[in-house]
Amino acid sequence: MRLLVVDDDEVFREELSTFLADEGHQVETAPSARKALEVLETGERDIVFTDLKMPRQSGLDLLREIRQRWPRTYVIVVTGFATVPTAVEAMKLGAFEYIGKPFRGEQVRQVLRLVTEERAFSEADLPAEDPVALAASLAKSHKVPMLLLTDRPGRGPDSVTVRPYDGQDPARLLDEVEAFYSDHEKGGVVLARVDRMLTDHRLDDVVDLLQRVRDRVQSRGPFAIGLDPRRISRDAATAIRSVLVANQVHGALEAIASPIRRRVLLRLAQAPAAFSDVMHAAELDDSPKLSFHLHRLVDEGLVAHSGEHYKLTSKGEGAVTLLHDMERLTAGSTAGAVLFESRG
Repeated sequence: MRLLVVDDDEVFREELSTFLADEGHQVETAPSARKALEVLETGERDIVFTDLKMPRQSGLDLLREIRQRWPRTYVIVVTGFATVPTAVEAMKLGAFEYIGKPFRGEQVRQVLRLVTEERAFSEADLPAEDPVALAASLAKSHKVPMLLLTDRPGRGPDSVTVRPYDGQDPARLLDEVEAFYSDHEKGGVVLARVDRMLTDHRLDDVVDLLQRVRDRVQSRGPFAIGLDPRRISRDAATAIRSVLVANQVHGALEAIASPIRRRVLLRLAQAPAAFSDVMHAAELDDSPKLSFHLHRLVDEGLVAHSGEHYKLTSKGEGAVTLLHDMERLTAGSTAGAVLFESRG
């Protein structure tokens, strides 16, 4: 992976960057947030390790800017013991994880493994498909006509109705679907380049719109969503995948994207558990970190805390079902649902 280490302490900066390079990663360093931004402007990095306490711009300042400008970049904050509460606050602001200073090699390796897990979950490899060819294939396999909404003009076979849609007007998307079904009792929909919709519209609004389209298509035919994975954030990728497999996704998306929170949910799906049991299942040895993740799950209504035990709520049980459904979608076994890569 391409990594950037940001710290005004030259000794620590070099120690961490040397360790990461020895682990097989491409590593660059920066002594300040300003220098880090200059590096990032030359090309996106996979992970940024940043100290919290730096002169002029702090690590929190850098985190906020990275989240805004490079949302696919994972930020790991580096903290001393006395600033653990600040590190937890950084996670609330979007930091992926934190490590201690001085760092422990196994802790850093664990964070890298967690990043790899989340990338596999949120950025699963998608089959590259031509939207017209995909719509024609779905029409043939499901024996129904298909509506293709795309920003690229062209014609399809007789079984595919091609309509222009650039993602700018959400209401028009529903109008096109309704018009299609006014002429066809059965049929499916292929919506290419959904990522364009996120340019001018909030993720929650786009997810809500896609759910409404999915509900309209459901039982009538297949529904396929295409996106350019280079132009979409991790949270958005997870949200769009979940549209194809679940009815209730709002509020749970970011929670289930975290590998640690997924482990907690899957453990509690077996039976209620005490804090120590949950910590073991989450593969953590850091109480404040586990407390942060449990609080997130409780706040989202996925987990309830009763006495000394944590247990799944009905919403949490739904989230576990969503996890299993998303695994089946990635494996290609969810009938009638297709997520594909479309660029242009």
